Amino acid sequence: MNVDALIIGAGHNGLTAACYLARAGLSVRVLEARHVVGGAAVTEEFHPGYRNSVASYTVSLLHPKVIADLRLAEHGLRVVFRPMSNFLPLPDGDALGVGPELADTVAEVRRFSAADAQRLPDYYAMLERLADALRALVLVTPPDPNAGIGGLLDTLKTARRLHGLPVAAQRDLVELFGRSAGEILDDWFESAPIKAALGFDSIVGAYASPYAPGSGYVQLHHCFGEVNGRKGAWGHAIGGMGAITQAMRAEAVRLGVQISVDAAVARVKVRAGRAGGVVLASGDEIDARLVVAGVGPKLLYNRLIAPEHLDGEVRQRIERFKTGSGVLRMNVALSELPDFCGRGSVPQAHHGAGIIVAPSLDYMERAHVEARAHGMSRSPVVEVLIPSTLDDSLAPPGAHVASLFCQYFAPQLPDGRSWDDARDAAADLAIDAVTRVAPNFRRSIVARQVLTPLDLERTFGLSDGDIFHGRLSLEQLFSSRPMLGYADYRTPIRGLYLCGSGAHPGGGVTGVPGHNAAREILRDLRRRRV
Repeated sequence: MNVDALIIGAGHNGLTAACYLARAGLSVRVLEARHVVGGAAVTEEFHPGYRNSVASYTVSLLHPKVIADLRLAEHGLRVVFRPMSNFLPLPDGDALGVGPELADTVAEVRRFSAADAQRLPDYYAMLERLADALRALVLVTPPDPNAGIGGLLDTLKTARRLHGLPVAAQRDLVELFGRSAGEILDDWFESAPIKAALGFDSIVGAYASPYAPGSGYVQLHHCFGEVNGRKGAWGHAIGGMGAITQAMRAEAVRLGVQISVDAAVARVKVRAGRAGGVVLASGDEIDARLVVAGVGPKLLYNRLIAPEHLDGEVRQRIERFKTGSGVLRMNVALSELPDFCGRGSVPQAHHGAGIIVAPSLDYMERAHVEARAHGMSRSPVVEVLIPSTLDDSLAPPGAHVASLFCQYFAPQLPDGRSWDDARDAAADLAIDAVTRVAPNFRRSIVARQVLTPLDLERTFGLSDGDIFHGRLSLEQLFSSRPMLGYADYRTPIRGLYLCGSGAHPGGGVTGVPGHNAAREILRDLRRRRV
């Protein structure tokens, strides 16, 4: 055999798995379809002199164990805090600032509601308790209901990790999993701005309204991260998101991992129910003891495995696996900073925040309804990040780059229309939304790079443009991600594993699926199950 392990995809999870396997003494080769490693966590020049994180664009969920084990700081990774967490421009010219400290947020919220300001610390404390519960589960391999007594023991171990969570917190956890973020926030608060600022996380990467049942969990999913030891914080990787994967690449190379770019995989080789390598798009074949897929479940099962190698029920389940984030990503080169709410274009703390263009939960819900009806929101939700305010390596002196994360834009347009024909119209809607709260924004744009859901699928292999490799809904979480019976990073094919965001704990730049998958692979090797 050529190598012990072949990794399909040099995204952050594929690189993470490769490092852990190589560290255990396996020979490992990573195959990447694009010309550069990093998957959706890459930094590229999109206009002469202007570089930005092309797809994923901000840091929080990257697990501290992965950072330490892969020696990412030693390989040059540096993450800095946002000077302000979030900034919410309002139609009347006012704005709500969130952070950097709780006292700052309380003071801001008090301008809109004294009652909300009083309740906010309790709300954050509740959310942090539940985020701690989630942190206890992210490094766990979900129990397999088919594993008999072993599965039962795994379930008991998982339950013990939540032991001691107060009954009140358990009730809150059940609510977050089952209710909508909108309902929960309506129960806690009365003013629209703070509900919008907090509720934005509930729709990130979710083609659903903040009032959709289960959106409470999506909000929680975005709260379990940390930056430089500060829980719940968000930051910027100096050099963009590609700095993360380049540091991972450096560690992989140090450990002897072979990395091949421009090496698209066309098919996983399966013989007698066992994976034994891959066939590249070029026609070349590579043999291996085992294959580890960093791609999404739909891409793996529907495109890389011949149908005859899968049980019909498994194929049907994967067909029904829900994908599609409703996201359009845009990177823009700017001649000057946006003037939000008349506060000027001189660099200020809010320019380094996550700037949320969505003044209320109702605005978000209307945007979702519009996209369901027309394929795109006429007044979309946009989060603007301007990383060049924190990192002057990204743009020429005096100029800036901005990331626009835009919702909602349907995975497939109605009436058979193509995103190739609607790309510019969609981008203009997003730019108009920002220009309404920053009048100089449109005229300051020097160049733009637009990635529709179709572009995200073609460029990064994200099925239906799904940034999480699959919806974060209750039936697709934990032991059901990507399906019940195969949530332990193994697949129906012996020697084939899943290490991408379509596995537990789901999406975001975490490194956790890669970490957990490698652990299970090494466990199987020790037990001679591969």
